[in-house]
Amino acid sequence: MSTQDTGAARAARRSVHAWQDAVLAVAAGLVAMWVVATLGLWAAGAGDLPGGAFPRVVAATVIMAVGGSIDVHGDAGFLAETDAAIDAVPLSVTLVGVLVTAYAFLRPLRHRAVVDDRELLGRVARTAAVWLVALLALTVVARHTFRITVGDGIVEDIGEALGSIPTVGFRAEVVPTLGFGLLWLLGVLALGVIVSSRAPLPSRLLHLREAARPAAYAMLSVLLCCVAIGLVIAVVEAITGDHPADTVAVALLALPNLVWMAFGAGIGGSWHGHVVEGIGLPMPQVLGEVLRTRGGDATLDLGSIAEHDDRAWLLVVVSAVLLLAAGVVAAVRTPPHRTAHIPPWRHAVHMALALGITLLVIGLLTRVSAQYGLSLIGVGDLGGGLGGEVSLQPNLLPLVGFGLLWGLVAGFLGSLLASRVRHPGKVE
Repeated sequence: MSTQDTGAARAARRSVHAWQDAVLAVAAGLVAMWVVATLGLWAAGAGDLPGGAFPRVVAATVIMAVGGSIDVHGDAGFLAETDAAIDAVPLSVTLVGVLVTAYAFLRPLRHRAVVDDRELLGRVARTAAVWLVALLALTVVARHTFRITVGDGIVEDIGEALGSIPTVGFRAEVVPTLGFGLLWLLGVLALGVIVSSRAPLPSRLLHLREAARPAAYAMLSVLLCCVAIGLVIAVVEAITGDHPADTVAVALLALPNLVWMAFGAGIGGSWHGHVVEGIGLPMPQVLGEVLRTRGGDATLDLGSIAEHDDRAWLLVVVSAVLLLAAGVVAAVRTPPHRTAHIPPWRHAVHMALALGITLLVIGLLTRVSAQYGLSLIGVGDLGGGLGGEVSLQPNLLPLVGFGLLWGLVAGFLGSLLASRVRHPGKVE
């Protein structure tokens, strides 16, 4: 066999292995998200949905977790009006998908210090192609229609005769799902490359090891610590509380939503929103009490939470400790040949930018808008409690502003403390 043939065979094997790696990365992430979504929805009671809807609801949940779009639609004939919408991200499912997908993508590269630009882009392109195919398959599954009972037998018979029996259903919107899902994947892979200390970088991006990687790693550590603390609280509540199934459902579907909002509130951030009636969404009692107002929108911040639970002030202490530790970690992980030359104010700027961006992302991801209204022949809500609405929107400008301020302080103090806990030039 000639040298040229040998080289071609070697290149073909590398290509096959690269495609296998792409399939494994996508499969691992989707399977992990599917399992978490299944358990969370089952705990929330979705396992009893009629007509084999449960796996379709799971598929829709996974799609929402990766930024996809679910269209909720209603139809009640010419005598009825329906109004339904949902815009929320189940961040427990999202977080599991991020961690597993990034790990599976980076694992084949873990023993290398530098990666070629073309090879890295090729791996990203293959993973993206497999990902889009998988998302397209999910959009086919994520659709279902439910028939809604609106009254006694006579009302049902009249409604059926007039073609006004209300239904509500959902379906994945293909184009937005593929578009935003692709952006989600690219963001996950970029985050994995930037944050992981074992991920190889192209030679032209080696400066990220000094500028972005330490602060990004510190921010990820803060977010994961928040989730770990919330998980411990959820386990205790599930064991000792009166509604363990609801607690498990919240933990498996929306734990990061809650703990990251708590972290944001601890540094001065706020959200505004309200809950009108109920739409079957389990939520912590304190959050429900703050949001259920008769006079209009409520503000979810440290003060409003403390009115219902004095322990809310501990959020300030927890947030401060986590950010100070993050400042130390970011300074310690800065490469040794530059640590001695980077003044504390520069570490402070890096932390401020990292925390500001992190809180911007938290604010955007924790938005919730869900509503369902039904009016038959214009006579109120006849769906037995079907009418309801939940809305929660971040006040982004103050949230990011407090993040910049806290980041400056944490970065500066962390740099000073880091110089005391290790010898100059040593990275731990």
